[in-house]
Amino acid sequence: MSFGITVVKQFEKLVVLRWGQLNRISHPGLRFVVPIMEDGKKIDLREKVVRVPTQKYITSDNVVVDMDFVIYYRIVEEIAERAILNVRNFESAVVNMAVATLRTVIGSTTLASALADRERMRETLQVSLDEVTDRWAVKVTQVAINEIDPPVNVKAAMEREKSAEAIKTADITESEGQRQAAINRAEGEKQSAILTAEGRRESEILTAQGDQQAAILRAEGFSAALDKIYQVASNIDEKTMGLQYFETLKAMGSSPSTKFIFPMEFTSWLKPFLNLGKSKDKTTS
Repeated sequence: MSFGITVVKQFEKLVVLRWGQLNRISHPGLRFVVPIMEDGKKIDLREKVVRVPTQKYITSDNVVVDMDFVIYYRIVEEIAERAILNVRNFESAVVNMAVATLRTVIGSTTLASALADRERMRETLQVSLDEVTDRWAVKVTQVAINEIDPPVNVKAAMEREKSAEAIKTADITESEGQRQAAINRAEGEKQSAILTAEGRRESEILTAQGDQQAAILRAEGFSAALDKIYQVASNIDEKTMGLQYFETLKAMGSSPSTKFIFPMEFTSWLKPFLNLGKSKDKTTS
């Protein structure tokens, strides 16, 4: 550079000041800077990684925690001259601004929120840094929080709380399981009772239907028997009835009774037989 000749690498930009004023921004390649009259400063455009050492931060609930984090940033090529013109040492400025911004973010967050929602806190820190570092042509690409370390007594209290919460959850889970098991048993007994009642009802219905069908069949058989008797009785003549009465008298004669009562119609039933006897006598004579 003292001889006025310099090589700008692929990942660099050369900001040239002539008599202290911005003159040009040179691209990669062999470049010439006029000695004494011009001053050239190279800017590395590659992404840089800076680890911020562990420091103490105070949360909104007044708990002191130790934290360390890593910043990933790069220079925006289109406005690279700002890194030279607007700040003396942009790397130191970025680190100090990150620490200050993180103190503000932690100061508005409780310890529980910081431990539970680290991703949200990281995003808030990155956005807040971007709003400030743009004037230095610095783009914060990522912020990674490595560790949040509370005091020993706070850790012990958190462990006890976590243990109590685990026991509580286990008790709740067990009681829920017992409740569900009781519900399942009751539901099973209910279904069993319903099925039993339905089975009993179906059995009684089938029995009643069987009795009904049997009664109908018996009535139909009795009716058919009466019809048959009526048909047979309709075809019986007086001679048949007389013979039937003789059979009855024969049976009565075999009993020890000495008195018999005959109906008035008995003589009329005997007429056919008497006439039959007379006709036989005439034929013989």
